[in-house]
Amino acid sequence: MRFIKESFFMPEKNRFKKVMSTTDILVVAFGAMIGWGWVVSSGRWIQNAGVIGTLIGFIIGGIMIYFVGMTYAELTPAMPKVGGEHVFSYKAFGPTGSYICTWALILSYIGVVCFEAVSLPTIISYIFPSFNQVYLYSVAGSDVYLTGVLLASLCTIGIIVINILGIKAASIFQTILTVTIAAVGVILVVASAINGDATNLEGQAIIGKGFGSIKNIMSVAVVAPFFLFGFDVIPQVAEETNIPLKKIAGVLLLSIICAVTFYGLVVFAVGYALNSAEISEAMGGAGLVTATAMEKVFNSTVMAKVLIVGGLCGVVTSWNSFLIGGSRAIFSMAESRMIPGRFSVLNKKHKTPVNALLLIGVLSLAAPFFGRTMLVWISDAASFACCLAYSMVSMSFLVLRKKEPNLQRPFKVKHYKFIGITASLLSGLMVVLYLVPGSGCSMTIEEWIIVGGWTILGVVFYFICKRHYGTRFGQVNL
Repeated sequence: MRFIKESFFMPEKNRFKKVMSTTDILVVAFGAMIGWGWVVSSGRWIQNAGVIGTLIGFIIGGIMIYFVGMTYAELTPAMPKVGGEHVFSYKAFGPTGSYICTWALILSYIGVVCFEAVSLPTIISYIFPSFNQVYLYSVAGSDVYLTGVLLASLCTIGIIVINILGIKAASIFQTILTVTIAAVGVILVVASAINGDATNLEGQAIIGKGFGSIKNIMSVAVVAPFFLFGFDVIPQVAEETNIPLKKIAGVLLLSIICAVTFYGLVVFAVGYALNSAEISEAMGGAGLVTATAMEKVFNSTVMAKVLIVGGLCGVVTSWNSFLIGGSRAIFSMAESRMIPGRFSVLNKKHKTPVNALLLIGVLSLAAPFFGRTMLVWISDAASFACCLAYSMVSMSFLVLRKKEPNLQRPFKVKHYKFIGITASLLSGLMVVLYLVPGSGCSMTIEEWIIVGGWTILGVVFYFICKRHYGTRFGQVNL
């Protein structure tokens, strides 16, 4: 089996560079959570639940994620090793549990990276309507153009190169883009507050009455956590941080609060700027209601494109963050001999997991060839996998409080049983919603094929590597 090379544990001094500051890890997490959704989904949320209803829904969804984040906040500084969840689940459930958790997490990270690679040409076509040129073929009703494939490929190569050059280079790149997103968001909110009108909220504050309004709010609350994935990238890079361990917990929780606040302010700004008729008209067109709101408050089509550029930056920040997280998760599995050892190779100069980065790069290069329809398939499959990983981390949190009571915990959660049980139940509920037909979140056949194929590949690697490495299979460097 030549494709399996002997994995090894590197001395601490030869591993990753500890160069990430507080700002670096905050923007990596926040940039991961703020993607393209705030540009394309605000109108749909408002139509479903209303402006105030959406705010309430996001607060509820944010609380759900915050409970999961609390378990991460305790475990990350307690075990600040590359791979994060890989180590947590290993300590709690052993090699097999760790394998399932990390393999699911890798699917979620790769899924987001592929999603962003496909999204990019779509966004550019909004800014430049004549961008799509040289028709190639169609996939499930979605046209594939050569210009889109080339653009996605060039951007993929560029982001991979930046990440190979080092985590600090990737962090600086992330900071520039995240500041751009925040600036565009602030401009929209301020302009809406000045030029918007409270009368626009009439008829769209909360959609429905009585139980109907509660149902509508909960429809947003259920999907809100799926727009808040990304804080979990922080544990992946914990070994590369250069800040006090206890501070990591605070930054992780702050990133969740910042993301919920950002989404809430954007939704309110849109509802304050546009009335229900204008939102319906925008939804019937390109669907970029947030850009329409920007155009109205400035009375400028140029400003609408400025907002879309901000959304474009969100795509790239998510892309970059999940590439960072996914490569570290792959590295951690390879280093513990759960997948072929060649993926544990670090670049000698920059100390980055070069082979893991190249693997994700190859997969994201292939994604644009499947067209825009793949966006929905891969995002739902990735969200399901992420929910499964969250559930296992939440349970690991509870198990380790019993199994490892003397574990050094720089940040210790109060009322751990309530926090852990709530996080486990809520994340478990998210998993169930994807599995139960008719839940509104259940996966389609195509999504089941993605998840099923990934599961089969994982089972194959599990047994091949377990047979090849024997008792050394699953050894995690703690």
